[in-house]
Amino acid sequence: MLPRSDSPNPNKSAPLLSSPPAPPFSDEDFFSTTTSVASGSSSSDSKPPSPTQSLPPQIPLTWPPDGVLTLSWVTNLMQAFDWASKSLPPSEFASVLSVEVFDQLVLTASKILHKELNCVKIDSESGLGSDSRVVVVGDVHGQLHDVLFLFKNAGYPDEDRFFVFNGDYVDRGAWGLEVFLLLLAWKVLMPHKVYLLRGNHESKYCTSVYGFEKEVLTKYGDRGKHVYRKCLGCFEGLPLASIIAGRVYTAHGGLFRGTVVTPSKRAKRKNRKVVHNPEANALTLGCLDELAKARRSVLDPPWEGSNLIPGDVLWSDPSMIPGLSPNKERGIGLLWGPDCTEEFLKKFNLK
Repeated sequence: MLPRSDSPNPNKSAPLLSSPPAPPFSDEDFFSTTTSVASGSSSSDSKPPSPTQSLPPQIPLTWPPDGVLTLSWVTNLMQAFDWASKSLPPSEFASVLSVEVFDQLVLTASKILHKELNCVKIDSESGLGSDSRVVVVGDVHGQLHDVLFLFKNAGYPDEDRFFVFNGDYVDRGAWGLEVFLLLLAWKVLMPHKVYLLRGNHESKYCTSVYGFEKEVLTKYGDRGKHVYRKCLGCFEGLPLASIIAGRVYTAHGGLFRGTVVTPSKRAKRKNRKVVHNPEANALTLGCLDELAKARRSVLDPPWEGSNLIPGDVLWSDPSMIPGLSPNKERGIGLLWGPDCTEEFLKKFNLK
């Protein structure tokens, strides 16, 4: 396993986004062909349209008058982003999706995301059945055409097909904004079939270093700062982890330490304050109850206190060395050994 190259170390830097590269596959329109999915998959309305259904995208995109998204609206969004990525310079992106439509989409999605638990559960209450498929997706990093191909290949979300995206939607690639907005649209359309977890790049620190901030400013010009701030606010609502079918734990980084909460000197007062003491329990594996209570709304320096568990969940790495130890290479998070994996799985009855 190769270590991830991103690091919260401020002395490290990365090249910022320049003009978008050419799409990574042929100019064949994404919607001009269909790809069959595995037998037992759901109805055809979850697949990309057939050649006879292929139409040019309707742009500029407008927000539905009733505020209710439909499958046709989301698929048109996909077409529009695909077309614009091949036909327009980044500076003209606002002619496809105005700031006003952006605001409506992000606001609607944020209301849904902020209500979700830190660790979302995809189970029978979400409609998960014995014939359901759950597609778990790793880092997509602004690769719009990879995401479009994914939906083409696996099928759209539907009653029996769930998607769990495991963070890092932005940075590195040229189309981070399109990727994030597309996935937000699917979240709004099917909130109990599409789950968007947070990655370590969904933070002000990473997006200011690895390209997303510059991408947004390029695409929206004078309104770019507003759009960027709205994206950061939406990032804060993204859940940190998921448990699928009661057995599979997913998180962008991995395991996390336990914390000891000690009362302040005014502990006897009704509205007492508490402080997290990361050193007192630094080498103890955390539990799901602690994850549930963590504050996920901010993840930027300092990586301590209420940021401690989220920092671990998003930045930690597995190691072949047993035990827990500080992740010195990153300067945040942990290294956890196979014994910690075994302990965590057994403790919470996970696979």
